[in-house]
Amino acid sequence: MTPPTWVFDLDNTLYPAASGLFQEVDRRIHRFMVERLGLSPDEVPRLRSRYKRAYGATLGGLMAHHGVDPQEYLRYVHDVPLERHLGPDPGLRGDLEALDGAKVVFTNGSVEHTRRVLGRLGVGSLFEAVFDIAFMDYVPKPRPHGYRKLLEALAVPADRCVLVDDLEENLDTGRALGMVTVRVAPRGTPSTHLRVGHPRNLPALFDSAGPPFLPSCTETP
Repeated sequence: MTPPTWVFDLDNTLYPAASGLFQEVDRRIHRFMVERLGLSPDEVPRLRSRYKRAYGATLGGLMAHHGVDPQEYLRYVHDVPLERHLGPDPGLRGDLEALDGAKVVFTNGSVEHTRRVLGRLGVGSLFEAVFDIAFMDYVPKPRPHGYRKLLEALAVPADRCVLVDDLEENLDTGRALGMVTVRVAPRGTPSTHLRVGHPRNLPALFDSAGPPFLPSCTETP
């Protein structure tokens, strides 16, 4: 049987949330809204919450209501010094190499940010493609539009795709479309999906050598 296709989220999934990288990106989103839109710092959290509810992410609201160029926004918010947060991860590389099948990244970020992060981790050559927010027509996860485009582009049945993400709601959409779903989260985190503490634990969770393609257990550290 053909090996599965591994579909990885990027931020807080391929690298740990404790790195602080995503938090720095989040702070730059706040700064963008203050510096580029002239909003007061007190206004930003309320507006971001409103835009996330309505559009799935801050960017959708900024495009709809403020005419923000999405590429300018993405360049700004991802302009962070990766060396402060990430370094090469040979263990991650080795365990990703142990997963039989194609590997891609599916992210609400940009291709440029993704390639920089993968390069910093030392795993860029392992991924065949990056499907980013522009590919999704700026309709972010967890909305199903991008997932459907992804499955069409991969030309792989949904049940032969393993979606690995740190957010429950992103995995919920993937499972509804038939994908196998794995959450990257600390042990004991409530989840209705399979769970690993780090992507390097995926080989222990799965046996992809032959049919049926099923997890060998439901949770690893």
